[in-house]
Amino acid sequence: MDTRLRDRLGAIRRVSLCLVVGLTGCVSLGRREPPQRYYVLGGDTLRLAAPPFPDVADVTVGVRRLKLASYLASSFLVVRRGPNQVGFSEFYRWGEPLGAGINRVVARSLVARGFRDAAVAPWPAQGRYDYLIQLDVARFEGLAPEGAVATEGEVHLLATWEIIRQQDGVVLAQGTTDYRRPNWTVGDYAGLVSMLDEGLEVLAADVTAGVVGLRGPR
Repeated sequence: MDTRLRDRLGAIRRVSLCLVVGLTGCVSLGRREPPQRYYVLGGDTLRLAAPPFPDVADVTVGVRRLKLASYLASSFLVVRRGPNQVGFSEFYRWGEPLGAGINRVVARSLVARGFRDAAVAPWPAQGRYDYLIQLDVARFEGLAPEGAVATEGEVHLLATWEIIRQQDGVVLAQGTTDYRRPNWTVGDYAGLVSMLDEGLEVLAADVTAGVVGLRGPR
């Protein structure tokens, strides 16, 4: 190959490489995105409205794997707009599987309310408990008006629960916790997680009341 032609081709390659690098830099600058943030439940100290219940001081419970609405079974925090539209927050995510986080916080809250022990599934094969707790979580999200500029929202936790006798699987008591908290600022995901934590404490309080009702007068 002629020396001058080879030099010319080399120069073209160098110019092309510079152009590619320059364009890549421009694209990177134009695609700057906010960093992803991860949240876990149970970060605050428990805010109990009442002292521990002496009626459950000798009670042990096992919290079974919960049932979670399928649209909640992802790493994204969820905000519902209107009755049917849900949004998944790409940059605000759960730092652990949501079901595991809910069970962990509920079990911790039950112990704080006076239970001798609250184990979370999977527990040892030989684990024996006075009662099993089954949770079914249908809503665990922020609520926002349909308008895109709306700032005042709510927090909603909706769950059913069952108290089960371990020996034979008989359901001894059941109930529903429908927790709605106003004054959530739309877009405040740290505030959303904190309010959902409060909802889990309400859920644990309802389960505690169900167990106390089964125990009867002492």
